[in-house]
This record gives sequence, structure tokens and C-alpha cells, in this order.
Amino acid sequence: MDFVSLTIHFLKILASYVGSYGVAIILLTLIMRAALWPLNVSQQRNMRAMQSLQPKLKAIQDRYKSNPQMMQQKMMEFYKEHKFNPMGGCLPLLIQMPIFILLYTSLMSPQFIQIAGDSKFLFINRLDTTLRANAGISNDGVMGTSKYDVFMPGKTARVFIGDEILNNVKITNPKKALEIQGDIVPGENIDFKISLDHLDLKFSQLEKVTKAEITVTDVNTRENELITFDRHDGLLTASVPTVEIKKSFHWDIFALIVIFALTMLLSQHLMMSMNKQNTKDMDPTQQAIQKSMGTFMPIMIIATFIMIPIPAGVFIYLIVSNIVQVIQTVVVNKQIDLEEAKKAAKVSDIDLANAKNVTKDK
Repeated sequence: MDFVSLTIHFLKILASYVGSYGVAIILLTLIMRAALWPLNVSQQRNMRAMQSLQPKLKAIQDRYKSNPQMMQQKMMEFYKEHKFNPMGGCLPLLIQMPIFILLYTSLMSPQFIQIAGDSKFLFINRLDTTLRANAGISNDGVMGTSKYDVFMPGKTARVFIGDEILNNVKITNPKKALEIQGDIVPGENIDFKISLDHLDLKFSQLEKVTKAEITVTDVNTRENELITFDRHDGLLTASVPTVEIKKSFHWDIFALIVIFALTMLLSQHLMMSMNKQNTKDMDPTQQAIQKSMGTFMPIMIIATFIMIPIPAGVFIYLIVSNIVQVIQTVVVNKQIDLEEAKKAAKVSDIDLANAKNVTKDK
């Protein structure tokens, strides 16, 4: 079982307990964020440590600016002395990216579309819908298509061998199993073919196969149709009627993008507030770059998500993840502030005690 199938299976288990795939995605997000909590806390502490070390680092850079090699050596010694990893803040991001890609692939996959693609959650009509999508009507015997749609069979088939029927026969390499004969012309029948070799059966069984029922998914429209393939020599073939459909704008997904943008901007604002002292110690050029990144990076990400077809379920993950990030930033910052206040108070008490001892000696 691949990672996509495992993710979908885990979502299915969660949904069976909570009764909703939308809630299941939220729970999955919380589980992932809880697992990454220590790394993210370490990242925030790393950033705060960077703030306190920035003046000393700047002094090293100024002192050895004419000798880059010596500067690099002194900075590495400085990091080692203070047990600081300048790349520590990148690790949580590097770990979260594969998780995002995995969830995106899972929610866009035919397996998820078949079991939960048309699930509703709050104001969201379908968890697999993107901002501009064309949703066909599943299981009506007609495939809603456009010229460049991509089709994929399910992972199993119902195979007829004489009078015997075999359920859940595995289709090997489903991404390459289904082929289209000729061009796709919306409104005209589309011809599919699958080689018998893609059925995980014995040679003696393959010789007796007469037909097979396979669910085919239009990846672009999220439409599923149970199609009967008849045998012709070494192929299973089917001719399916089609209708042309056009893309439509989904306001529920646009609302999700707006909510995502607001939560991202809030998270970014908190992170920038935490870095105020750090930016003060930067030179004007670095400050300008930092400010530009803080302003334009969220805009670029939001614009990218508008252009790329991101399904609603992934936006749920992103929004919940941003909310957890905001909570974590506030909680950890308060915790660090309390720790620093205690340290400052302890140092103050020591200085006061030393001052009293000096006065007594006099």
C-alpha cells in the first residue's frame, strides 16, 4: 500500500468515528501539527536566540568584512560556542512540505474522489472541488468531459470469467493501465481500452475473461462512472457517451482562500512582531529585504493558490494549520518571555547581593 492509499485509509478511519471527512481532515491536521509541535517550538526558540545573538554576529561581520573566509570561520565558531544552528528554523518547513504534497495528492486522487469527493462540510459543497472546476454527474452513464481531460481507473475491477464473477481483482499500475483510442471530442463517444495484462490474474483465468466492470474517474471533473469493458482479443474495450461541460467558479472555495489569506497574514504579522528586535540590528538593505518578503511572500503564495487547482480539503488543512501556528506562536512567545523575565530577575538579585557584599566589605 502506497502513502496516498495509507493517508486515504487513515482519513476513512477517522471519518468513521467522527462522521465527516471534513472533521477527519481537521483531526489529521491536528495530529500532524501535534507531532511537529516540538520542532516548531524549537524553530521559534531558534529565532528568539537569533535575536539576542544578532548584535554579536553583526560585530563579527563588521570586523572581518574584508576577509570573508575568516568571517565564515569566526561565525561557525560563534554558532558552536552558543550551541546555535542557523539552519534549525528550516527543518519544520522541510518536513511540512512533503506532508502538504501528500495530502494534496491524496485529496486529488481517484480513490478519495470515489469514497468522499462529493462530501459536504459546513459551507463547502464538495471536498475535492477547486476554485475553477467542472463537476460532472457521477454514475449517470454519461461522462462530462472537455478536450484535455485525464482519466484513471480504480485500483480494482469486477471481472467476469464465464459464469464466475471475481470481485476486487487488482489492476496493476492503474496510472498507465487505461488508454484512450483516438482523440477526446466532447459530445461524441470516448473509446477506452485496458490490456488484459493489467489484471492481476493467472494465465488460465485471463484466457476465460469475457468482460469487466471498472470505475473510471475523470481527474479533471471528479466524475466517476462504472463502465463495462468487453473483451476483444487481448484488450478490454468500452465506448462511453460524453457531454461537453465548461468550468465554473466556486464561491465556497474562494471563501476558503480568503480565510486562508487572513490566517496566513495573522501568522505572518505575529512572526514579524517577534522579529522586530532582530530587524533593528540589520543594515538598511537587509531590513528592506525582510520587509518586502513579509509583504509580498503571502501575496505570492495566495496568488499561486488561486492559479493552481487546490481542492477544498487541502485548504481546510492549510487554514487549521495556520490557526495552530498562531496559537503556538502566542503560547511559546509568552513562555519564552516568562523564562527571560525570570533569568533577568535572577541576575538582578545576584547583582544586588554582590552590591550589598561590597558595601559590607567597605
